[in-house]
Amino acid sequence: MLGDFMYSNPTRLYFGKNALSSLGQELENYGPNVLLTYGSGSIKKSGLYDELVSILSHCRKNITELPGVMSNPTSDKLREGAILARNRNIDLILAAGGGSVCDYAKAVSVSAHYDGDAWEKYFLKMEEPECKIIPVGCVLTMVGTGSEMNGGSVITNHAQKLKIGHVFGDNVFPKFSILNPEYTFTLPAYQMIAGFFDIMSHIMEQYFSGTDDNTSDYLAEGLMRSLITSSRIAVKNPKDYEARSNIMWIATWALNTLIGKAKTQDWMVHMIGQSVGAYTNATHGMTLSAVSLAYYRHIMNDGLKKFARFAVNVWGINPEGRSDEVLADEGLKALEGWMREIGAVMSLKELGVTPEMYDGIADGTFLLDGGYRKLTREEVIAVLKESM
Repeated sequence: MLGDFMYSNPTRLYFGKNALSSLGQELENYGPNVLLTYGSGSIKKSGLYDELVSILSHCRKNITELPGVMSNPTSDKLREGAILARNRNIDLILAAGGGSVCDYAKAVSVSAHYDGDAWEKYFLKMEEPECKIIPVGCVLTMVGTGSEMNGGSVITNHAQKLKIGHVFGDNVFPKFSILNPEYTFTLPAYQMIAGFFDIMSHIMEQYFSGTDDNTSDYLAEGLMRSLITSSRIAVKNPKDYEARSNIMWIATWALNTLIGKAKTQDWMVHMIGQSVGAYTNATHGMTLSAVSLAYYRHIMNDGLKKFARFAVNVWGINPEGRSDEVLADEGLKALEGWMREIGAVMSLKELGVTPEMYDGIADGTFLLDGGYRKLTREEVIAVLKESM
């Protein structure tokens, strides 16, 4: 491994069928005022809402509810939550839901006690919080983002047609997260599959960078192999506990900063996908699947040895008698086959993208240089066209 780095992850994880039993002891560490935030109400249908309210009430917490967090949380919703959290003197934000709810809770946590425009400070200017930060805890019901153990927060501004992620430092990481794989069983198939590809994309964004013999790459390969195996089981039987528990654990380690250490990292699939999401409000994981193959084929020759290694070590393709070019191509074909097998979106057309959107999506795409090639604006448009 080349380069120097520091690794720290302050989030406590409680994993398994009885994970929620630890919530009470965690609540003892915080003041009386809890903001319970969640999405469209699926936690009420599943019974999780009643369990959370019962535990919070037993621990004598004053509950303020903030429902309606959308799959792509908006800057308007962020302002609503920040005002509510500040006015109610909230001591802990408890996010119950998927990655979007966890992302949203972190954004509220750094915005509630900031007097200015949080969207401008944190997402346009990418500045760090200097105000009081409200602690966050997560009860996860959907896997994919890894938001339960990182500082990431993605917010969409529809007026500006921008969807921007800010990765905050350790002080914004959730203080604790509760992961019960059974909570993911009732998730609609489309959302489940989107989460699966989001996990895969997180790993590939970190993996396809660098040329050194990096231990992080070996960890990434193992996570990808495990995800491929378990996802195939889960799409056939969504209530297979072993498969869903493996996937939940993979999602956490895919983006809790560990496998990115000593890596430059790419993240261009996310930059393009997030810009697509700003225009279409499409499900995040599917915006990634729609552009990934075109992007990776576009840069394949720039990182040929890694793409060849991907074919051999992740997909089990026999290297004997095959050139790096052939291996790299076969690896991407294997990726495409798996994507089709699990039901990932394969085309931007499926998400409502039209040629009239190309310029705007390209303008909203941040051009990064951590991967094997820094794209130009024109190349982003080429990738979009190839993804149709």
